[in-house]
Amino acid sequence: MPTKKRRRKKRSVNVRNLAIVLIGAVVLLAAGIFLISRIFAGREPAKPVVETIDPSEVAETKEPENSDSGKEETPSDESRVSLFLSGDGLLHESVYEDAYNADGTFNFAKQMDRITAIAEKYDLEFYNQETILGGTELGLSGFPTFNSPQEFGSYMVSKGFNLVSTANNHCLDAGFTGVTNSRNFWNAQKGVLMQGTNTSQAEYDELAVTEVNGMKIAFLAYCENTNGIYPDYDFEVNYFPGYEEQMLAKVRQAKEQCDAVIVSMHWGTEYSFEVNETQRSLARQLAEAGADVIVGNHVHVIEPFEWIGDSVCFYAMGNLISSQIDTENRIGMMAGLDLVKTVNEDGTTSVKIENLRADLHYTYLEGEYPALRTNIQVYPFTEVDDSVLPDHQSIYEQFKAIITNLDQNIQIGGV
Repeated sequence: MPTKKRRRKKRSVNVRNLAIVLIGAVVLLAAGIFLISRIFAGREPAKPVVETIDPSEVAETKEPENSDSGKEETPSDESRVSLFLSGDGLLHESVYEDAYNADGTFNFAKQMDRITAIAEKYDLEFYNQETILGGTELGLSGFPTFNSPQEFGSYMVSKGFNLVSTANNHCLDAGFTGVTNSRNFWNAQKGVLMQGTNTSQAEYDELAVTEVNGMKIAFLAYCENTNGIYPDYDFEVNYFPGYEEQMLAKVRQAKEQCDAVIVSMHWGTEYSFEVNETQRSLARQLAEAGADVIVGNHVHVIEPFEWIGDSVCFYAMGNLISSQIDTENRIGMMAGLDLVKTVNEDGTTSVKIENLRADLHYTYLEGEYPALRTNIQVYPFTEVDDSVLPDHQSIYEQFKAIITNLDQNIQIGGV
């Protein structure tokens, strides 16, 4: 018996010691874990603090409007619209006959693609449709009383031209029927603003507006005369002589309602490179009334451009296409610019013109008057060489000087 008791006592001591060891190990492990967690605690992201705000305190803590909080101002919002400007689409008989195909269709692409490829990159593209698009049903005709195929207009629209003036001295050559056919054609072209001739008082009174890139842009067009042909109705043609105040009032209305205003003016002394006093005076009045861009045509040669305050005026762009014989009549101007609208934090807006540039193009043809000219092609001067226009470089320099004769503040090239 004594021996058994000693054995039990020894076994009891071993169990107790084991328990002590285990407890110690657990304590040490816990301490180690705690120590490790403290060492690495700084490497963990802090939890977000959620703050509860009493709604009744919001009015008290709100910063007063227009206060100087010391924060950096948010940049003003800006929108930009690019604009291409060109001259007269003067479709002599040679032009549409050269484009005519045996199947009764017309191919104006072979004549115009070099220039329209340049225009296509712009948001807005302008030209003056010098000859009425009465269509083949009225019988096509050339100088002196024109009527042209509507297929030319379709081609231009297909290349992105969406601002078209018909206010010119040939707009009544096919009478009111020609005006009606032309207006119906242009009204059917989606996204195109045509101004200058009308079939109703409502069309005459209309303010033509387009919206591009968040900018509202108005387009107006006026002419000086219609070659002694009188309209059947007072609303038929947008004349400016005798209607200057109405024209300026409409420009002011356009500026009040829109961000930018483009005005086409058919004016000037035919075949003169010089700007006359009527042009200079009207340009200043138009700019003062709110015209941002004034684009002139009619004289069939180019005339200078000029900044008038923050507005710009191209007095004459020359012919976009024609079959006139003289070289000076086949050198036209094209221009590009950006209309930039800035919306400030106080809600006011301003529009400025940037990236103003101009360049020249040349209409090549074969044949001599009175025969019809053929192989008519319009080249930008960047693609002209002496085989297209002999002594082309000196001619280019001569006509560049005309563009900047009144104002040097324009880039030549890069349109």
